[in-house]
Amino acid sequence: MEEVQQQQPIGSTGQDGETEITSNGSSITHVEPPQNGQDADEEIVTEGSSFVHNGPQDDNGPPKVDTKVEVIHEKVTKQVIKEGHGEKPSKYSTCFLHYKAWTESTQHKFEDTWQELQLTEIVLGKEKKEMAGLAIGLSSMKAGERALLRVGWELGYGEEGSFSFPNVPPKADIIYEVELVGFDETKEGKARSEMTVEERISAADRRGMDGNNLFKEDKLEEAMQQYEMAIAYMGDDFMFQLFGKYQDMALAVKNPCHLNIAACLIKLKRYEEAIAQCSIILAEDQNNVKALFRRGKARSELGQTDAAREDFMKARKLAPEDKAISKELRVLAEHDKVVYQKQKELYKGLFGPRPEPKKPKTGTSWFVVVWQWLISLFYGLFRRERIKTE
Repeated sequence: MEEVQQQQPIGSTGQDGETEITSNGSSITHVEPPQNGQDADEEIVTEGSSFVHNGPQDDNGPPKVDTKVEVIHEKVTKQVIKEGHGEKPSKYSTCFLHYKAWTESTQHKFEDTWQELQLTEIVLGKEKKEMAGLAIGLSSMKAGERALLRVGWELGYGEEGSFSFPNVPPKADIIYEVELVGFDETKEGKARSEMTVEERISAADRRGMDGNNLFKEDKLEEAMQQYEMAIAYMGDDFMFQLFGKYQDMALAVKNPCHLNIAACLIKLKRYEEAIAQCSIILAEDQNNVKALFRRGKARSELGQTDAAREDFMKARKLAPEDKAISKELRVLAEHDKVVYQKQKELYKGLFGPRPEPKKPKTGTSWFVVVWQWLISLFYGLFRRERIKTE
């Protein structure tokens, strides 16, 4: 991957399919598509989405965890599912997380941010009353850590239960499966909603650049966490309010994060998720060559050659001189030839050998010759007798 450069056009496409990417107009990551054998997985841009770290697929209840139970508080215990890294958040840190929540007595799941495809933000020390137990658990976690928390009703929805979630009864103990994607040590405890437009874009830009540095070090999971948090600053509710230069600045940070997450996912061979990331960009900008290229690459790896060819063809219309796109189309063409030859070998004997054409007869049968001679003889005798009679 190329070094970070300064002050380049936002989202432009350079020679041979190069894509210029920026972060809030202050710096860019310069990325070249694969050439001379370079793998497309090495590409990196700056855009992201909050559904990269998929939650568990089993919705039958809280996951079964056999790790040691840690007592965080009199009413809060924790079991680690996946270890994190780095430091733990301090008071007034802004935490970005995904979680699922069940009532312990009924095992009923009443909230799932993974399903909602939206990171949740909690400022430690300023959380809602019903989130007090969850916040205590978060304060003991590291970035990237996933854990199972059990929270007593006193630090949850209390004696009356929840009005927003009718399935949470009074005095309901809560089980959380939580992943702390990351946090900001803002100290003053300023949430996103309290930030100015410039502050939010700047915070997202820093996260994106941190993600780029981690990508260079091949720390893909950690890089995706940074990109996810960058995108969390650029949520739909925020983007809908922007126009003009502020909208351009926000998109210059948000969109490359999506594509960088796709690059990480391709390297991790999580192609379906990479396709979803690229599709987000295409929904916003149908002229994004990089998104089409990466989606085509992921589809090609999944064996979806027709869909991949369609993406590459669209990308070539937008960037006809792009050598990387032409290379991928040639690879697909060679793949089609190989598949055709294999099918030809497979099916050539399916209906047995081809029948040989009948050879024309070269000579006349002796039987026919004798028969013709007898007929001519009888005809001659008959004719002679007729002449005599006349």
